[in-house]
Amino acid sequence: MNFFTALLAQMPDAVAKGLIWGLMALGVYITYKILDFPDLTVDGSLCTGGAVAAVMIVSGIPAPIALVGALIAGGVTGAVTGILHTKMGIPGILAGILTQLALYSINLRIMGNRSNVSVSVDQFPLMASIRYPEQTCLIALLFCVGIVAVLCWFFGTELGSAVRATGSNPNMARAQGINTNGTKMVALILSNALVGLSGGLFAQYQSASDVNMGRGAIVIGLAAVIIGEVIFGKVFRNFALKMLAVAIGAILYYLVYQVVIWLGLNTDDMKLITALIVAAFLAIPYWKGKYAHVKVPAGSANAGAKTGGDQDA
Repeated sequence: MNFFTALLAQMPDAVAKGLIWGLMALGVYITYKILDFPDLTVDGSLCTGGAVAAVMIVSGIPAPIALVGALIAGGVTGAVTGILHTKMGIPGILAGILTQLALYSINLRIMGNRSNVSVSVDQFPLMASIRYPEQTCLIALLFCVGIVAVLCWFFGTELGSAVRATGSNPNMARAQGINTNGTKMVALILSNALVGLSGGLFAQYQSASDVNMGRGAIVIGLAAVIIGEVIFGKVFRNFALKMLAVAIGAILYYLVYQVVIWLGLNTDDMKLITALIVAAFLAIPYWKGKYAHVKVPAGSANAGAKTGGDQDA
């Protein structure tokens, strides 16, 4: 009974982390699902947002303004990836890797050549804190709902529709006069801006910005997107609900994480477990499609032929 009590006590923390990382997952959703762009900048831009927010808060700047700084910093990292891809002809996945690699050194410089910067809730009025997970849940939920509303509006505009068209069929988009390089830049900036915002909020939540805080973030983001799509894909048809499903997927991921800890498994294996979860959810649609084609429906031509053959025999 004590084990279940301990598990339930960790639920607010899991939900708070899930909602914060849900903001990051929304950024991944923009590039991965809407733009169809393999952007690996995320691991670096999350830390950039956290580093900028932490340094600004330590400098005496209010936490909400620090989050704006994290948002802008994340957008800049997306712009760098976009320039490498669109202006220098570097493939998207390599452009993201190069930016991510460069950001490690840049993030260290932002934090004054330190591996981490502490922002204690005892010293600064933060918007999120691990000491107050319920309050953090409310704030992160408001962020998620507000950003989903803004994204729904944006992707309904002419520019947002152009971004979606670029992801669906870039050749047709160019034939319609859309500047696909420009729309890619917009999507990458928007995506990494959300990732930077998530990093700024997460740095406040864990009371520190760390140079390695973004390591593996892209995997968690993909896990949230895929879990949300597989579980709620047939239920949530609306575009807004699909994005909310991404945030729910992030929450489910962290709930699984807490269960893993509760079961006494080694947390060092969490990256392996995450990779297996993502692989499984990626494979489920493929398996469904494969075995749906193999199964012969009743009343089909083949079934009729088989029946006729049996009758002749």
